[in-house]
Amino acid sequence: MPAKVVVVGSLNMDLVTRASRLPRAGETLIGQTFSTVPGGKGANQAVASARLGADVSMIGCVGSDAYGSQLREALLVEGIDCQAVSTVDGSSGVALIVVDDSSQNAIVIVAGSNGELTPASLQAFDAVLQAADVIVCQLEVPMNTVGYALKRGRELGKTVILNPAPASGPLPAEWYASIDYLIPNESEASALSGVTVDSIDAAKVAATQLIQAGAGKVIVTLGAQGALFTDGQRFEHLQAPKVKAVDTTAAGDTFVGGFAAALANGKSEAEAIRFGQVAAALSVTRAGAQPSIPTLHDVQGFVPS
Repeated sequence: MPAKVVVVGSLNMDLVTRASRLPRAGETLIGQTFSTVPGGKGANQAVASARLGADVSMIGCVGSDAYGSQLREALLVEGIDCQAVSTVDGSSGVALIVVDDSSQNAIVIVAGSNGELTPASLQAFDAVLQAADVIVCQLEVPMNTVGYALKRGRELGKTVILNPAPASGPLPAEWYASIDYLIPNESEASALSGVTVDSIDAAKVAATQLIQAGAGKVIVTLGAQGALFTDGQRFEHLQAPKVKAVDTTAAGDTFVGGFAAALANGKSEAEAIRFGQVAAALSVTRAGAQPSIPTLHDVQGFVPS
């Protein structure tokens, strides 16, 4: 039976526009296309883990609007357990995304129902956390809820992963002792450590600071430059597979979900990182958030170019 990954986090409807470039302040651009796509870092990571071989449960909140039912249905289609996805009055979370011709994106998030996920919500579904092998969190729900999930995961002896996204500054110091794997990208590692991560060497400095703060292990994702792993004793730079990028939306979420699924299913850290990297590389060759996430079959059939 596949191992159990429990994702505590956000569900957003992504409102996606493609344009030739990202708009400047005060500028109006003519867009090329528009679509609504289920997303949210939590839901994306849940979908990635499910497609990539894990048995997954989601803990989160959706609104009482049309988006809420669509977001729940998108998870159910993937076989994800949604008993802990609650419906609250008001709007669901949304993300306004602009993608340019070079596949870069700019995103504005409105929390909506994601702001209603509380520690009490998690207490009500403690049995779901108890059934986990791996617990995955991000920062698109209230900070006190994330802190509770991390601490409870540690108390239960689970493998705890935090993807600190989006990050605007340092994490609460008391969180670090509960984190087995901290997985920031360059900008998040910069925000957490105060070090400008613009090279592999800078990533090593930032990762070392995060280990010294108390994180168990750190993986800094570096986009096309791969990923940097450290456990405080050694560093390993793992090169990314080379692909032609179409849309980088949800690449980081795909990596985290793939890494969690592989780790939960008994892969070594290095194998899990490489598995996540292949999954993320495949995701950037396709448009959208959840639609871009590959399956286990896709990853197993990947042949580097």
